[in-house]
Amino acid sequence: MKYKYTKSEKYLRRGVILFSLSLLLFTSGCFNLDEQVYDEVTESTFSATDDDIIALMASGYTPLRYIMGWQGLFDLQEEPGDVMVTPTRPNGWDDGGTYKRMHFHTWDNQQWQCRNTWLTSYEAINNINRVMMQIDGGSLPVTEAQAVTIKAELRALRALWYSILCDTHGNVPLVITYSDEVPEQKSRKEVYNFIISELKEVIPNLPSEVNQSTYGRMTQWAAWQLLARMYLNAEVYTGTAEWDKCIEACDKIIASGNFELESDYRNVFKVDNENSKEIVFAVPYDDIYGTGWNQHMKQLLPVHRYVFNMTAQPWGGSSANPQFINSYEPGDKRFDDTWLHGDQINATDGSVVITLVNKMPSIYYCEFNEGYRVCKYEIANGCKSNMSNDFPYFRYADVLMMKAECLLRTGKSDQAATIVSEVRARDFDDPEKATVTGAELEGNTTIQYGTLDENGNIDNPGDQTPVQYGRFLDELGWEFAAEARRRTDMIRFSVFTTKSWYNHTPQGDYTKLFPIGLEELNTNPNLKQNPGY
Repeated sequence: MKYKYTKSEKYLRRGVILFSLSLLLFTSGCFNLDEQVYDEVTESTFSATDDDIIALMASGYTPLRYIMGWQGLFDLQEEPGDVMVTPTRPNGWDDGGTYKRMHFHTWDNQQWQCRNTWLTSYEAINNINRVMMQIDGGSLPVTEAQAVTIKAELRALRALWYSILCDTHGNVPLVITYSDEVPEQKSRKEVYNFIISELKEVIPNLPSEVNQSTYGRMTQWAAWQLLARMYLNAEVYTGTAEWDKCIEACDKIIASGNFELESDYRNVFKVDNENSKEIVFAVPYDDIYGTGWNQHMKQLLPVHRYVFNMTAQPWGGSSANPQFINSYEPGDKRFDDTWLHGDQINATDGSVVITLVNKMPSIYYCEFNEGYRVCKYEIANGCKSNMSNDFPYFRYADVLMMKAECLLRTGKSDQAATIVSEVRARDFDDPEKATVTGAELEGNTTIQYGTLDENGNIDNPGDQTPVQYGRFLDELGWEFAAEARRRTDMIRFSVFTTKSWYNHTPQGDYTKLFPIGLEELNTNPNLKQNPGY
């Protein structure tokens, strides 16, 4: 029987491999030993195993753990949207107004959430370029065949990083070599075209297997899903829609037969979710060996320490916009699977420690119990300040929903409704309630937009123009709430810069892109600030 490593053991094992390989590369570069060595591994005698290859690429993958970290991609995508809000609380959370600026869309070129994504992305891109340079220069001990597959995977991973930058900052430098040259800025369309070209070129050389050895890596299927995501947002990125190409990419994944919807929505987000058949590409975390996931500390209340027997005390900042909460349909099990609400029970004595209410009077001040809290990602008994759940960056439900959206937008609403009903089937006990029609998906959103007064009533409705396919946008919200994507979806449906919600009013179309950081502008004379800033 083959031994199956636990998640922590896999992290430790990879860490030892990475350390050993880096030590080898360091010593081979610093010393020139003439004597023949029989009892040590040297660069000339080293033969890279599969584990060694994973270690070579690790520096491009590990920065992805910033996604669920402090003011990482999760915050950049969710804080400006209509689902998550971080108001001032009794224990603080004003933090110099950073969360209010994200909610109001009044960020500037020193906003850390925006700079964090820029800096982390280029850290990873530079790491990837360095490894490819070392492979091309012959300083890394890999065969020609290994070099082809490693470089293909690294280029796909680099494309993933550029897809983040294309979405958030748009007009960014395309750095594809490891050098000290000051990079030139490219247009958003040029970045988009680069990503598409890279992915199409490398897909044949990416692994097609879906197993433990390819988990958390850019396989052919992860690359196809990234292509689909790019095509889905092509109209935003380039001005030209690519709905049919998105469908083609989705069909590649569907036809592979490698993935399926989990019968239970919660299984995708469990602590031990690495065996989920729904996850196409994951960012692995571990509370000891792969730390970085601390979003739960920002979202749970201090008293949740007693609800989940936590060894760390959460900070209690973020909660859900009541307008989004009110949009859920009766009987949708994703509501309970995503949000903590009502009485919170002490796990030891059964007492009520706090009662959460669907009310948030103002971003300038809310009590601890005001606003529902994220519980989508399983909170293990004894949870620490870091979580071990892997983040499902790409999952099969998204493949189906992307195809459905493209069908909807190309006049095939009944086909779209069949797919959406398939995704919803696990979320309703009553099959009739799980079924939607094409006409419904073509309809307006059910979210009641407008700014709220202290009692939760709309005091300024703002733009009430019906949202085209708004009901489908609702479906995306219910299925993918708190998955670091709401901003992108809202932009695609022309809601992000037109609607008002909670305490937010529109600031202008320029906020679809974030500003380039002041420090980055000062250190690279080739950069030009995004319009509007």
